[in-house]
Amino acid sequence: MALYAFVALKYLYPLERMQQTVERHRAYLRELHAQGKMVCSGPFVPREGGAMLLRVEAPSEIEPILAKDPYHLEKLVADTIYIWDPNVGREGLDSLAPKPASAPGAR
Repeated sequence: MALYAFVALKYLYPLERMQQTVERHRAYLRELHAQGKMVCSGPFVPREGGAMLLRVEAPSEIEPILAKDPYHLEKLVADTIYIWDPNVGREGLDSLAPKPASAPGAR
């Protein structure tokens, strides 16, 4: 059964600096989403950071995922990680997992 991790990111620099890296950060998050490793992400309001909800098989997967994020590579954020075991509504979260790609020519 998959585990979930809620990751809160706190910006360490003004928004103007964060904007210089935001497109690379979001591109990486889109890759994670396509791989089924991330359920969703987005900024906080007011925009002082953001969060992502990761789907992993083991807690040991979290740090390597975060280490490849451009915000982490450039040391622009501090993070707080919460391993999360949802009970109410878990079926809805689990249903958001991407479907495996069909083999070429399959129907």
